[in-house]
This record gives sequence, structure tokens and C-alpha cells, in this order.
Amino acid sequence: MTDSNHNIVIIGGGHNGLVCAAWLAKAGHAVTVLEAADQVGGAAVTREFAPGFRVSACAHLLYLLDAGVNRELALSSHGLKMAASGLDTIALNAQGQHLKIAGDRVSGAGVSEADQKAMAEYHRFMKRFSGIIGRLHNRIPPRMGTTDRGDLFSLARTGLDIRRMGRTDMREFLRIAGINIYDILQENFDNEALKGALSLDGVLGTFLGTRSNNSVFCALHRLSGGGQYDLPAGGMGAVSDALAAAARKHGVDIRLGTPVRRITMEHDRVSGVELADGEILSADTVVSNADPKTTFRDLLGFRHLEADFAHRVHHLRARGQAAKLHLALDGLPRFTGLDEAEAGQRLVIAPDMQYVEHAFNHAKYRELSPEPVAEITVPSVHDGSLAPAGKHVLSAIVQWAPHDLKSGWSDSKDAFTEQVITTLERYAPGLRGQILHTQLLSPADIESEFRISGGHWHHGELALDQFLMLRPVPGAAQYRAPVDGLWLCGAGCHPGGGVMGSAGRNAAQAIIDASRG
Repeated sequence: MTDSNHNIVIIGGGHNGLVCAAWLAKAGHAVTVLEAADQVGGAAVTREFAPGFRVSACAHLLYLLDAGVNRELALSSHGLKMAASGLDTIALNAQGQHLKIAGDRVSGAGVSEADQKAMAEYHRFMKRFSGIIGRLHNRIPPRMGTTDRGDLFSLARTGLDIRRMGRTDMREFLRIAGINIYDILQENFDNEALKGALSLDGVLGTFLGTRSNNSVFCALHRLSGGGQYDLPAGGMGAVSDALAAAARKHGVDIRLGTPVRRITMEHDRVSGVELADGEILSADTVVSNADPKTTFRDLLGFRHLEADFAHRVHHLRARGQAAKLHLALDGLPRFTGLDEAEAGQRLVIAPDMQYVEHAFNHAKYRELSPEPVAEITVPSVHDGSLAPAGKHVLSAIVQWAPHDLKSGWSDSKDAFTEQVITTLERYAPGLRGQILHTQLLSPADIESEFRISGGHWHHGELALDQFLMLRPVPGAAQYRAPVDGLWLCGAGCHPGGGVMGSAGRNAAQAIIDASRG
């Protein structure tokens, strides 16, 4: 056993941990990042899953990256570039009568002029409402029930943002923010395929159906980064690699293959970490990029926390519901009615809202959906580095696939993989014959491979009762844990999941402010 002195230790080299590290190092702190895996990035990594075939292993589209993080850390100078930007969303139809959604425009068979006009208005108010949430990304959440000037100013600022929308939009925002997306889409559109595709944005990655409250909020969160879908060249791992390069430039020490066993305590204060090999690293401050349950239950231990706080963490909703399918293909998948350029867009299987809701119904009973919904990409259309010449990779996020599957994943994984491929083949006939290699990551796999409790890549359900000053739980909503010297910076904190980096930067700023007294 050896002793080393580190000013700040960050547990986890996911994107938020890297952003936090870079920000702290820029402010003059000595920072060490400890990453259990052999590459940085957490769930935002690119890896080979078959000889010559590389995929974004978990996260696969970039749509929330904070512009300030991108600019301040000069990520383009560290190699980050896009293979494709501004992807359209194509709602697949088995007969080839697809719909295309491009910003505020929708086109395709059966789309009426009334729905085209309604789409422009829907896009306008959803973008405006999501902008309210987007402006909160870079603000440390205020505490409730205090007379602190900063907290009161933050609350007033948020209220003013809402008031500035004008009476009509303000009323509509307050009406719809917490309700279900089914009702909103029913109010605005007639076309069932259009409603199905738009509804997916409110439920993807969640334990929510189209008729569930909070699904509008989830759709707004997804739009809060601007609503543009991009594919990084080299996969999502390129984002993490650029963040790591920026952190190293500012002097951050990143140690790979270094899992942390526990957070150490001295009296009532955090004193550092113990590694899996027994090494002790002392630190003035420990910042956890792990999810809240892993941080407080596994690394710190509930015995160091008050019972009420431990109870809230225990009951934090964080059950993964999405699987990730990867296919290595012998050629471009032939989706009925799509050309090669269209096959490279964001493709969704969500024929109508009833289909989506029925898929969700099975998850309530810890069952797999026999007719799953999916978000599909074929990134090799834009990025030839991901597959050998003439071959392609396909990735799909598949809903609903409960982490706590009643039948158990060991007995159900192969059958579910076959079911998903059968579903895909309805839209891409002959797909099965093109498959060279298959990989399905269940939520249980995501939990074990990426060390995320429950396999929920947002580290906690996105909902109004787990948002802003309530995220992850009261008592830890401003990135500071209720134990001296311990902070949080991961997706379980405000503003939530998605590859954005805002939580990491906010946590760093809170630590910097605290260090200044």
C-alpha cells in the first residue's frame, strides 16, 4: 500500500467527469481522474464489437452537447468533428410510405396541408419551451426555502424567463410541461404516423408511455440542446477522446484501468479513495461521476449518511428500459423506399401512438415488448472508418427492455434479439441474410459494462420530481453531498442525462466557488 496526495480526485472518466476535471484544472487545482475501464468515456465510447466493425457502444447520437463546453475546451482543436450534422428523422413504414421530419417541416405520403402547418407551429412552441429548460442547463439549481440572495435571484431569473414568453405561451407552457405527450399530439395533428414518430421523443430511454405524465417534459429535455442530431466522426468515443485531450492539456492526470473500491472517511469528512488493488489516494475533495446509488450506497456506504437521505437515494427511480442492438452487415441495409442517403438519417420505428403505448404496457409487468419501438442509425453511411469497405454497421436503441426482467436476461436475451431483428426486417427485407455479427446490450449488460446502477444511462429517470433542485434527491441537488469533501458531477445531477457536459461544468463551478469561501 502506498500513499499519494491529490488535491481533487474524480471517480469516473465519463464525459461529465472529464469536463469537471478540465474546468477544475483550468482554475488551478491539481486533479486526478480514476477510470475503471481501459478507455475514457463511460457510456459515450466507440469500440470494436466484431473484427473491423466499430460502433458507439451505448450513446449513439449527439444532440445535447453544451455549446459553451465545446467552445471553452476547444474540442475541435482536439480532433472532434462531425461525420454528419442535422440528421432528419424518418418514420419508417413497412410499405415504404415513410414520413420525413426536418426541423419544422414534415413531408411524405398522407401528410395533409393542415398537418404541415401544425408541424411548423408545434416546432415553434416546443423549441421555445425547451429553450426555458436549456437555459437552466448551466445554472446551479437554487435551494428552496432559503433566504440566500443567490438562490432567490436564481428562482426569480427562472420565473422571469417564463414570464417573458408572453401570456399565451406562458399559459401553454405551464399547462403542458408536466402532462402526457399523447394528449398534446392528439390536439395538434391528424396523421397517425407523424404522431407516433413525435411521441418517441417523449419516451425514449424512460419508464414512460405516451399516456404517462412527464412525457412532454422528456420531449422538451431532448430538444433543449437545440434539437439537432449529429454523428461524430469516429463515433461517440471521439467526443470523450476530445474531452480527455482537453483535460490533459490543462494538467489533469487520467488513470485508466483504475477502479475505485470505496470512498474513505476520516472522522466525518471524506479523506480520499481506496482503489481495487488496495492503494489509498488521499484527497482534499472527491468528486463522483458515478450514478447516485453507486456513489452513496456502494462507494461511500449508507452508514455514513442520515437515514432519511439514504432512504431517498434508495428510492431514486433509475430502472433501465432500453437495450442497444449492434449489427455488422455485409452491405447497406435495404430499407423499403429509402435510398442510401436516407438510410443514413435517424430512423424510427413507431408507427402510431397506440403501437408505442402497447409496447410500453409490457414493461409495467417486467416483460419484453413483442412489438418494440426503436431509434436506428447506420452511421457507416457517413463514416467509413466504422466498417470495412462495402460493409456497414447498424445500431438501434430498443424500447422496452426492463432491467428487472421477470424471466431473467440470461434466458431471454437470444429470443429478444431475434424478435428485434424480425421487427427490423419488416422495414428492411433481407436484413437477416446480411448479418455477419450481432451484439445486444440489455440494461443488465449496460449496468455491468458501464457501471451504471439499474442500467439507466440517465443515472435516474427524467421527471419533474427528479429535476432541478430535486435532482438527484433533496440534500444533494447542488452537486454537494451531505458529507464534507464529497461532490457529484454525473448525469444523476441537474440537468440530467445526455452527452452535454453541463453537469460536470456546473459541479466544477460549485467546487470553485466553495473553495473561494
